[in-house]
Amino acid sequence: MPESTSRPQDHVRVARIGKPHGIRGDVTVQLFTDEPEERFVPGAVLEGRRGRGGRDGELTVARARWNKDILLLGFEEVSDRNGAEELRGTELYAEPDAPGEDEGWYEEDLVGLAVLVDGERVGAVTGLVTGEVQDLLEVGLDSGTEALVPFVEEIVPAVDLEAGTVTLDPPPGLLGLNEPEDGRA
Repeated sequence: MPESTSRPQDHVRVARIGKPHGIRGDVTVQLFTDEPEERFVPGAVLEGRRGRGGRDGELTVARARWNKDILLLGFEEVSDRNGAEELRGTELYAEPDAPGEDEGWYEEDLVGLAVLVDGERVGAVTGLVTGEVQDLLEVGLDSGTEALVPFVEEIVPAVDLEAGTVTLDPPPGLLGLNEPEDGRA
């Protein structure tokens, strides 16, 4: 498999390869993009990186189709189930959209940003959980607990990458849901 010639930091994670499907080398993928119909067209070249298994190098989409709610991909570089099994765990990266094209945020953009409530730091973003209906920010609170915050404009009114902050306007109790009551663990 040829090595990627582009710089890895210029790419965004769009999917993770799961198990093989069928005998022609197709695989299931866990999506990290809102635009699978645009990202996974035949001829699209993706950068594969070893995740929890898998392999590194470029992969060219040969076919993409839906099986119920699961996207199946086939790659020019893989022709059978054994080759597909070797890809399991590979994370797929693509070039980011042009500025202004997408109003969304990627996990890589958000992790590490300070979380502010009423202008005061309460923690930092530790991850992004992508869901079918809405995404959730994982926040490591300075109190030592963690919180999942719905990533919607009403609760997360501002993300400022230059300042390195995420501003929250949480409803009462949201950030304290995982804290022990009366000091008990």
